[in-house]
Order: sequence, then C-alpha cells, then structure tokens
Amino acid sequence: AELYSYTEEPEFGTNRRCFEEELQRQARGRRWAQLGDAQQRGLVMRLLDGLDAAGRERRLRAARALLYLAQGTFRDCEDEGDVLRWSRHNCFLLYQMGTFSALLELLNMEMDNSQACSSALRKPAVSLADSTELRVLLSVIYLMVENIRVEQELEPPAWTSCRETFRKELSFPGQTEEPFVLLLLTMVTKFCSGHAPHFPMKKVLLLLWKVLLVGPPSRNPAGTRGRPQPPLPRAALPFLPQLPLPLQPLVKQDSLDIYNERDPFKNDEAGADEEESDEVDGGIEGELDLMEREAVIPAVPAQRPPMEKVSFPKGLPWAPKVRQKDIEHFLEASRNKFIGFTLGQDTETLIGLPRPIHESVKTLKQHKYISISDVQIKNEEELEKCPMSLGEEEVQETPCEVLYRAMLYNLPQYMIALLKILLAAAPTSKAKTDSINILADVLPEEMPITVLQSMKLGMDVNRHKEIIVKSISAVLLLLLKHLKLNHIYQFEYVSQHLVFANCIPLILKFFNQNIMAYITAKNSISVLDYPYCTVHDLPELTAESLEAGDNNQFCWRNLFSCINLLRILNKLTKWKHSRTMMLVVFKSAPILKRALKVKQAMMQLYILKLLKIQTKYLGRQWRKSNMKTMSAIYQKVRHRMNDDWAYGNDIDARPWDFQAEECTLRANIEAFNSRRYDKPQDSEFAPVDNCLQSVLGQQLELPEDFHYSYELWLEREVFSQPIRWEELLHYQ
Repeated sequence: AELYSYTEEPEFGTNRRCFEEELQRQARGRRWAQLGDAQQRGLVMRLLDGLDAAGRERRLRAARALLYLAQGTFRDCEDEGDVLRWSRHNCFLLYQMGTFSALLELLNMEMDNSQACSSALRKPAVSLADSTELRVLLSVIYLMVENIRVEQELEPPAWTSCRETFRKELSFPGQTEEPFVLLLLTMVTKFCSGHAPHFPMKKVLLLLWKVLLVGPPSRNPAGTRGRPQPPLPRAALPFLPQLPLPLQPLVKQDSLDIYNERDPFKNDEAGADEEESDEVDGGIEGELDLMEREAVIPAVPAQRPPMEKVSFPKGLPWAPKVRQKDIEHFLEASRNKFIGFTLGQDTETLIGLPRPIHESVKTLKQHKYISISDVQIKNEEELEKCPMSLGEEEVQETPCEVLYRAMLYNLPQYMIALLKILLAAAPTSKAKTDSINILADVLPEEMPITVLQSMKLGMDVNRHKEIIVKSISAVLLLLLKHLKLNHIYQFEYVSQHLVFANCIPLILKFFNQNIMAYITAKNSISVLDYPYCTVHDLPELTAESLEAGDNNQFCWRNLFSCINLLRILNKLTKWKHSRTMMLVVFKSAPILKRALKVKQAMMQLYILKLLKIQTKYLGRQWRKSNMKTMSAIYQKVRHRMNDDWAYGNDIDARPWDFQAEECTLRANIEAFNSRRYDKPQDSEFAPVDNCLQSVLGQQLELPEDFHYSYELWLEREVFSQPIRWEELLHYQ
C-alpha cells in the first residue's frame, strides 16, 4: 500500500484499461483468469514486444498493462486476498518470461533521458506527471521483487528455483553490469545533486530497501572458523519479540513490566526525583500533552481473554560477555597490586596472585566472547605485518563483497545523499529554500481547490515523508548489518562516512520532537490503500472522516522508523568513545529519556543501551537524579563483567585525545581498502629482473613513428655525444 500515493489512485483505472485493450485483441471476450498458461504467456510476450516499440506512448501503455498484471488483475477478483494471490502468481510468470531484464533496460533508458531532466529543471514546480514512466517501471519492479522474495508454504517448486535465480541475478550481475542496488543509489545521488528533480524518490528508496532484503545472508560460514563460541548461551530477551522487516502487527507488549515488576517509567511525567533542569531546546517538555503522558502502546483492548501469568527465571535476562581486552586489563591491575610488575598480554600465568584472583580469571574466561570482528581485525594486523610470507588473501565472492566493491569509490556521496533526503523528510525539519524537494512524486498537476482536497493532500504529503524516513532508516540499517558480517572494516568505512556527514546529530534532531505524537500520528486513509481500493466501492470522504483517521491507535510505520534509527545510532557509537562523547555534547540524554515514554519493549531497549554507554560521562548528579533509569538499564541491558558503566571510575571514562581514535581507525580502513581493492601495477613487492641477458632479450613494443626517426635519434643521442672513456677509470 505504501508504494502508491493517494494522488496516484486514478492510475489504477488507467492501468486496467491499457491491459484490457490488449486482452480484447488477443482473447476476445475472455478474462485473464480464464486463459490457459500458454495463452497467458503469449499475452505477456506481446506486451514485452510493446516495451521494445519505438514510440514512447506505445511503450508506456505496454508498461501500464504489465503493472496491472503485477497488481493482481483486480477487476476479476472478489476480495483483497484474491488480488494478492493473483499478484503473486502474475509476478512469478512475468519473471519467468524475462520481464525483469527488459524493465531494467527501460529503466536505464529513462534515467538517461536528458529531455525529461531538462524539462523538469525548467519547471517552477515538479509534479506527478513529470515522472509517469519512471513510476510505472519502478512499481512493476517493486511488486516483482516483493512477491518473489517472500517465501510461502506450499508454493510450486518452480517458484523456489525462480527465487534462487532472482537472488543470484540481483547479487551477482554479469561482467559488464553493475549491481541493481548501485543503479538505485545512482538515482538517489543524481536526484540530490539537482540534475534529476523529477525522480520519484519514495519508490526508489522503497525498492532499494526491498532489494537489500532479497540477497542471501551475507554471513560467511567460513568467516566464523577459528572463532570460539561462547560457552554460555546468549539468552534472548524474553520480553522482546523478533520483529521482522517490515514490521508486522504484534500483540500487546507490556514493555518494561514483563517481569511483573512496576514499570519505572509509568508515572514519569512529573517525578520530583527525576531531572527537570536538563537543557532542552525550545522547551519541548512543555509540548507534551495529556495523551503523551498517559498513552500506552498499544492500548489494552476492552474485552481481553484471561491469560496465564508467565513466569520468567530470576536474574538478568542476558548472559554477560567478556572481551580478551577485559581479561588483560584485570590481570594488569591485579599484578601491579600484588606483584609490582606486569606480563603484557599473558593471560595464562597466574603465579604469585592470590586464590580469589584465580577464581575471578576463571569466571572471566568462562564468559569470554570473541566476535567475528575481533578475528577479522587480528587477521588484518597479521596481513599488514607479513604481506610477503602470508601472500594474498583469498576473498570469498559474497553478495556483500560484490556490492561493497561496486560502492567503494562513490560511497561517501551515497551516504550524504541518503542523509540529505532523511533530513528533508524529518518532521523536525524546517522548510528551507536550499533543501531538496522530495514531494515531486506526490503533488498533483492541479493543486487542490476545496478544503477536503487540501486535507487529503496534506495527509498524503505527511504519509509520503513518513514512508521515506522508514525506507532510508531500513536501508542504512541493512547496509550496516550486512557489511559488519562480511568484514568489520567495510562496516567501519560506512559508519565513519555517516558520522562525518553528521548522522548522529541528525538522528538526535529527529527524536527531539513530540515522539508520542509522531508514533500515534494518523496520516493514512485506509479506504484508499491498495488492495482495498481496487475491489471495494469507495465511500464518500468527508473532512470529519479524514480527521478521525483509522482505528489504529499507533502507527507501526513510524515505530519501525524510530527503532531503526536508534539501532543505527547504537551501531555508530558502540565501543567508540569519541562518538559517545558526541552524544554527551549534543545533550542526547534528555531527548532519549523522553522517548522512553513510548511503551514498546524493543524501542526502550535500544534507548537504554544508548543511555548506558554515556552514563559514565554524565556526572554523579545526573546519575543521582535518574535512579529509575539506572535501574532499568541494570535490569534490561546486557552487561560486561568489570564494566564500570554506572560510576565512571574505569580507564575508559578518563578524557583523552578522541581525535586520535578516529584517525587510527581511518588509517586502518584505508590500509584495508588499499590492500584489498587497489591493485597497483608497480608494486614495491614486484620482483626485479637483474639478469642482463634476460633484460636485453625482452621484446619491447616501439611506437610506429620510431622507425622513421631512428637514425635521427642515433645521431642526436649517441654519435653527437662525446664518450669520456677516462671517467670509467675514476670509478674503478
């Protein structure tokens, strides 16, 4: 449903008419569902021939007919489920007939259409009409990607093999082709640079997200070799649902009070013991209305069947982890205290240490966890030290590896472009003259003239922005997750460019709003959503019905965006003291604390994680006045043994040169990229031929004009130069 703006609603009928005209020519009087498999394939072949036509109008009509097929030939359907079933069947048929590659060719052609670009640049306001061809093509591709990627029970074996072929086609393009993700990212950068203001960004970003979801898991089984598995199972948080992408409706969650404890944030709005003097821009606390203070997401239904009380094990929900570095620091401090000298990185020798220290080291080692990242960093250090003896690294050709190699040299531009659009779509952004126009694919040619039309367009614009935020947050999170599993320095390269492009303050600015109002926003008109609008007669819309909105008490789309942005912030700041200090400098603590009022377990968990990493820098007074938050962090977030997060006495809390940390990381990333992806011809390690006979015997390619000027060259460079034989005696 989010693929279509409400202003695109009339196009459903246009697509149907284009298809039915072609159907009448091929199968007079019969409908699509009544045709046999061979006849359906013949009709698709005829439509594909139309895509190759020279006339622009003919191509557009064929593309619209294909879009109607991908939308589920809804005129022949009785209900929404029927539409979705036919949409899935038709999308697999279209892919089997080679429609995907034909659409890609057409999409490339439309991207390079200079006439459309110059026409859009000359217009004072770009509208839906400027991107018709692109919107139709992107919609067909999106529906194919979404239907093919989702597995269902009891589907034909042919569909399973189709899915695998499709994954390979997207992940491993041919020698001369680039990954499809790169094509979409190029559209994003072209749009942000101002060269193509008519590109339908919402559809591009949604498709980019879905294509990233299609690829097979990037985790390489071989990449985990040599990594010790944690001896204790990593317990899953019992109160956290496994939320898929995209978010599906869930049952009511009791957030932090799942352990039958009192929720520390339930009556948090005016607690005298909480901080009230935090510096907050613009007095946002004053904007919080009664609904925000009292709302629980989602609300408890009036009639609720009795549920059995779930009993959970006592103790912390996570098994604690220990890094190798933590064991080394502990032993270093113990040896200094009891012996007076240290043994470097030796964690085995315990001579001279008292018995309790032996027990402590044993416990630490039981909980030791070595991540894939640690293994990869160690391998990189060895390759950097011994390039000759270790030889060239064997890099497995995973989908992530192919994508990163293709993205590498333009990656900073891609990240900046995505963040620019995110900034323009954020609800806290103010309209500026220099900001990019992201409404090109939602504004109609003729602006509304009645109050009802204005209200409908206003909701459409707000919904449009929410969908853009949702898709960008999902794209960034998926890129970070996949690249981190493929190689830690690929992840760090993307992370560093996001940080340099001010991603951290941008996300904090996003949360510096009435977050409850954002999550309970009602910018959807359910009767206009696909596929409902295709099989039902639309009721008459009134201003009152638009104001009332739908029956949902919250917006999953916006909750999904918030959780994704918090996870991105966690990934950027984890174990990075310089970036954690950015959270402190930008006064993120009061912003994050206000977001805790959203009663959703997963969102609260990631907020608590962000508060935990900066607690040691916030000072004793903050910790003293926020004991409820401290208790929640202790109960719900995984801990590291010897992690002094609550008091700030450990070595990590002391000030140091944070810039040096980023510079060291940047040097390591550049060394990794240079070693793996730059293949210099004149390497300093290239062998040198020292044999005179061999050197003189080499065949050299001489330029064509050399034969003509050879005698002149001999005269000038050899015969006319006096040879001073006596100088040879001086060297002897």
